[in-house]
Amino acid sequence: MKQIPNIFTLLNLVFGFLAIIVILQNGIVIANGPEGEYLVDMPERIWLASLFIGLAAVVDFFDGFVARLLKATSPLGKELDSLADVVSFGVAPGLILYQFLRLSFAREENGLDVSMAWLLPAVLVPCAAAYRLAKFNIDPGQEYGFKGVPTPAVGLTVASFPLIYWFSGNEAIVNLLLNKWVIYLVILLLSYLMVSNIPIMALKFKDFTLKNNLPKLLIAGIAVIAAILLKWAAMPVIFLTYIVVSLALKNRKE
Repeated sequence: MKQIPNIFTLLNLVFGFLAIIVILQNGIVIANGPEGEYLVDMPERIWLASLFIGLAAVVDFFDGFVARLLKATSPLGKELDSLADVVSFGVAPGLILYQFLRLSFAREENGLDVSMAWLLPAVLVPCAAAYRLAKFNIDPGQEYGFKGVPTPAVGLTVASFPLIYWFSGNEAIVNLLLNKWVIYLVILLLSYLMVSNIPIMALKFKDFTLKNNLPKLLIAGIAVIAAILLKWAAMPVIFLTYIVVSLALKNRKE
């Protein structure tokens, strides 16, 4: 019984591994177009990586719940959880950003010969995720509040990019995802938010009073409205709402 939560945690790792396989296996499609130009696109199947990262997040939520339910929490489980999170919400999202950078450069003249140095900034995301998780493991005061943005929130936000690219139908948003400078900015911002000490609220319920849970209910309400109006493009909006509400809550307490 004590190993059941660890099995859930390893399933998180399995989904992260599958996401990486999908991302690397498909790469970018390149074909000759009119007048010798290159037609470059990202294969549709890469959206499966988004699905696997989403499943990893679901399992990540339930492994802690199962551990508490079975009274099987352990230091091993905590360390295992962080190792799985690095893969699912650090390495896999970092590779998604790497592929978007490749796609952005491939659409430029001579972009197919771009130096690896222009793509390497994507590695900042898994590095920041690993640092953030290590810091979390040695800080016992982050049960109902975080220092820095949790890696699953970052992972899910990046995982929404392929879904936005393929299914949003919004050309303006798609063009943003094809802009290398936007991707660089996203990498820097997400990496900073993970390693920072910015106070971010945990989405756990201490009790069921309206006063204590109003910020969480506000985020949930905005998430529902954004999902209806923006579909897959709602995820970055929800992420920003999460940050803003957390900062507003901190300022109110001060």
